[in-house]
Amino acid sequence: MEKRPLGNTDLQVTKLCLGTMTWGEQNTEAEAHEQMDYAVAAGINFFDVAEMYPVPPKPETQGRTEECIGSWFARTGKRQDIILATKVAGPSFGGSHIRGGSRLNREHINLAIDSSLRRLQTDYVDLYQLHWPERNTNFFGKLGYQHQQDGDITPIEETLEVLHELIKQGKIRHYGLSNETPWGTMKFIAEAKRIGMPAPVSVQNPYNLLNRSYEVGMAEVSIREQCGLLAYSPLAFGVLTGKYLNGQKPPKGRLTLFERFQRYNGELADKAASQYAELAQQAGISPATLAMAFVTQQPFVTSNILGATTMEQLKENIDSAAVELSQELIDGINGIHAVISNPCP
Repeated sequence: MEKRPLGNTDLQVTKLCLGTMTWGEQNTEAEAHEQMDYAVAAGINFFDVAEMYPVPPKPETQGRTEECIGSWFARTGKRQDIILATKVAGPSFGGSHIRGGSRLNREHINLAIDSSLRRLQTDYVDLYQLHWPERNTNFFGKLGYQHQQDGDITPIEETLEVLHELIKQGKIRHYGLSNETPWGTMKFIAEAKRIGMPAPVSVQNPYNLLNRSYEVGMAEVSIREQCGLLAYSPLAFGVLTGKYLNGQKPPKGRLTLFERFQRYNGELADKAASQYAELAQQAGISPATLAMAFVTQQPFVTSNILGATTMEQLKENIDSAAVELSQELIDGINGIHAVISNPCP
């Protein structure tokens, strides 16, 4: 499988990354191990996790996903074969059960990384990401920015200083951002330069056929600053597979099981998903393959994070790596996008 540079580092990550956030909730530990075994055999060398996983976040399950990876490392001895990314939670959204509210300050980041390393059964992570900003901004399903005065937040300089300390200690190799804006990304890059430390090497944001907002401001930042996108939700919570069309509610589907995942619901989203599914059918490929391949071949994407609850889904998503969409198909996608632009933030 094709590998791409992670920012300006010497790490080469596969263009597909194995997402993990269902492990410990919708998937058992044994199923997680089966997914990792298959992904590695298929050539994937990049795993992404977070301290708050699985989702939905709950006190009784928090950390189980990292534990699944840790037990797989212990069983297989393949830690050195994997480029491992995890995340430290920001405040409030993940719930007060994570360090009593979770902050991006020195105390909380040190607690978070040590806990993650213990669960992952490793001495270091290759990429440590700030899961979402501590400041008030438009992340997690918001397109338009509405300014709110920040309260007591951790200065970016303090967050960067502790990340630099973790790099020097060998606990992390590089760091990245997640759910960030163009202003936030450039601010981190500028502050890192000012204090003489490495800049972030990646941004993990949502990007899919129903939400192409990353193209507006962030794509240029990714390319010019060597801070590529790790695209999450490429299938828009499964909506772009077509399995929810015409009111269908598959019993094990995430949108069926959990009311909180409504970001990609709505009349316009259904209309767009239906048109993308029809376009895929005309091209002789599945809707999921169309959606995955579109994301993977964007020039600002470092890696496309796939997630699956069944082996059938996993195999189809990984097989999309062999598909290169024609210009005719891209034109068809852009034609739909021009009429129904970003129906879901």
